[in-house]
Amino acid sequence: MVKSFLFLFIFLVLSKTVISARSKSSKSQPKPCKNFVLYYHDIMFGVDDVQNATSAAVTNPPGLGNFKFGKLVIFDDPITTDKNYQSEPVARAQGFYFYDMKNDYNAWFAYTLVFNSTQHKGTLNIMGADLMMEKSRDLSVVGGTGDFFMSRGIVTFETDTFEGAKYFRVKMNIKLYECY
Repeated sequence: MVKSFLFLFIFLVLSKTVISARSKSSKSQPKPCKNFVLYYHDIMFGVDDVQNATSAAVTNPPGLGNFKFGKLVIFDDPITTDKNYQSEPVARAQGFYFYDMKNDYNAWFAYTLVFNSTQHKGTLNIMGADLMMEKSRDLSVVGGTGDFFMSRGIVTFETDTFEGAKYFRVKMNIKLYECY
């Protein structure tokens, strides 16, 4: 009798473990409370484009590899809702990135999206690694103010176009999972 009870008890514990493990793996991802797409435009300063430049290198690569390792860039870039650089900006991306890998193109971004439009007011703070050779990359939304008070989520980068080191445009799919 004791053996039967012990066997039944172990069987129930093991089946509950298996059932709970299956239910955890089948859970769907949470739905974002806000989701929107913006385009980030960056024009690197050169010797002949002072009026158009939105970013500038403040340090040059030290020569450790062929991937701009150590180069630091400060930016104040326009953010639009479409691919057209001439569109009215809905925000500015203000911050920096630096190249931090010696054997491939990789940058680390830290910036604030500053919104001051009729649709949104406030900021979103974004940071993370941009593994440029990947088709899409995720950076973290680590906070915000105004319409985005204390927001957290993910920004998925996809390089939309680039012209060497002179200009690039990134599609940013912003998904916020904490909205107040």
